[in-house]
Amino acid sequence: MNILLANLKEDAMPTPLPTEIERHLTLFVNAAQNAFGSDLSCAVLFGSAADGQLRATSDVNLLLLLKRFSTESADKLRGTLRMANAAIELQVMFLLDSELDDAAEAFAVKFADIIARHKVLFGQDPFARLHTNRDALLRRVRQVLLNQQLRMRERYLLVSINEEQLADVIADAAAPLRAAAASLAQLSGKAPLPGKQALEAFVDSLNQPALQTALQAMSNARETAHLAPGMAMPAFRGLMDITAQLRDHAEQLR
Repeated sequence: MNILLANLKEDAMPTPLPTEIERHLTLFVNAAQNAFGSDLSCAVLFGSAADGQLRATSDVNLLLLLKRFSTESADKLRGTLRMANAAIELQVMFLLDSELDDAAEAFAVKFADIIARHKVLFGQDPFARLHTNRDALLRRVRQVLLNQQLRMRERYLLVSINEEQLADVIADAAAPLRAAAASLAQLSGKAPLPGKQALEAFVDSLNQPALQTALQAMSNARETAHLAPGMAMPAFRGLMDITAQLRDHAEQLR
């Protein structure tokens, strides 16, 4: 049994990965081992693929942690990555061991999410000792939410007239909003929750049925890449409101 499949069985996922995705991951991780050799410290699956929440609009996200990055080694992996990217939307982060702490501070929201949901496919777990700095996490979650607001305002003007395009934008909002909600729950001293549940809990606390409907529409758009006629516009407006209230909450934290 290859290393990837052994780890997948050992760390059983809530929902098994589709066969095609598992096959391409196996090929890629094995190719990365051959390409980088002893310079490959670990390969870590993170995001929705790691916690069994992969949907039609999801990327497959992988972190390769390296002792060093050489273009000669990377050249051996280019073809395999291009094939996996085309087949399963594989997105790979190439990070050095020496950069891990700095990356966790610079991209605190992203790494808080990775810490919360990841699967080690090769090597040792690099996140067992890693913790995000509270000030860095709060600063970064505010930046993420501000950036999301700016993006949604621009998308509203540019694509809101086209419901099909708006459904894609709604689906894309899931990752940053869920990650921000999970980070805010952590910063508020609450028990850790996966991003989806953290965002649902936050919206439930607002006690506004229209926002709960918008959240359900976002889940539907993410799962099917489609929304029923007439659903996209009210859902998008609701998500804009949710984003604003998340940001207000972030600004109130100290």
